[in-house]
Amino acid sequence: MDKRAELTEFLRSRRARLRPEDVGLPPFGGRRRVPGLRREELAQLAGVSVDYYVRLEQGRTRNVSEEVLDAVAGALRLTDDERAYLRNLARPARTARRRPPARAERVRPSLRRLLEAAEGVPAYVVGRRCEVLAWNRMACALFTDFGALPPAERNWARLIFLNEEIQALFDDWTVKAKDTVAFLRLRAGEYPEDPELTALVGELSVKSGHFRRWWADHNVKNKRSCRQVLHHPLVGRIELDVEMLRVADEADQMMAAYTAEPGSPSETALRLLGSLSAPGGRVPDEVPQRD
Repeated sequence: MDKRAELTEFLRSRRARLRPEDVGLPPFGGRRRVPGLRREELAQLAGVSVDYYVRLEQGRTRNVSEEVLDAVAGALRLTDDERAYLRNLARPARTARRRPPARAERVRPSLRRLLEAAEGVPAYVVGRRCEVLAWNRMACALFTDFGALPPAERNWARLIFLNEEIQALFDDWTVKAKDTVAFLRLRAGEYPEDPELTALVGELSVKSGHFRRWWADHNVKNKRSCRQVLHHPLVGRIELDVEMLRVADEADQMMAAYTAEPGSPSETALRLLGSLSAPGGRVPDEVPQRD
C-alpha cells in the first residue's frame, strides 16, 4: 500500500463526511464544489496553519507530532480505530511496523487444546489477514468444514465475499462484509509492506464489486465482540453473542467464541447442531426450523 496516497485519500474521506454546521463553524464562504469540510476549515478547527495541513494531507510532512495528529483527529471526530490508522499512515516509513519474517502464523498447542475443550462453543482463531488458523468441531458445524478447504480458502475475507453458502448464513451480510473490509484496511495501515495482505486486497477488489466499492470508502474498524444472527440450513435462525479475545503474546491473533443466551431457542438450536455434528450423529428426518 502506498502510505502517502492512502493518507491523502483517508483524510479527504474523513473531511467529506463532516459539514461546517456539524462542528459549529459558519460556512467558510463561496460556492462549495465538494461536500464536507474544506481544508481551511479543518485547519482552523485543528489549530494549525492551512499550509501545514495541506502538506500533511498530501503526505509532504516528516515527523509530524502526536499533538498535531491528535488535534487533526479531534477536529475530524475520528474513532479510536481511525486515530490509530492515521498515526500509522503519518508515521515515517523507517519507523513503520515491518512485516515479520515470511512464515506461517502458528497457534500455540495450549490454545488448540482450549479450542478442543470448548465443547458446545463454536470457536476459532484468526490471524492478521483474516485467515482461520485453528478451529474446533462446533465451528465447523456452524460455518463450514475449515479442514476440508484448501489452506488459501481458510480466510474469512475470501469466504465472506466469494462463498455464497457462507454469505447465506448471515442475517445481515452487508454489515459483516463491511466490517471485514474495515478490518483489512486497518491491518493494511499497520503492515503496508505485507505482500500477502496486498495480494488479498487485490484479489478481492478484482473478484467482488462490493469489496471494491467499500474499500474505496476508507473505513477502518477493529474486530470487536458483537451479536450475530445466522440462518443455518439445519437448525434455522440462531442468535449468538460473539466474544473476540486477543491472544496473549500474539498481537495479531484473536479467538472468536460464539455462545447463546441460556434457556433461549438459540441455545437449543446450538445444542442440536452439536449433536448432529458429533461422531455418529445424523440429520433427523425433520429438523425444527424457526425462520
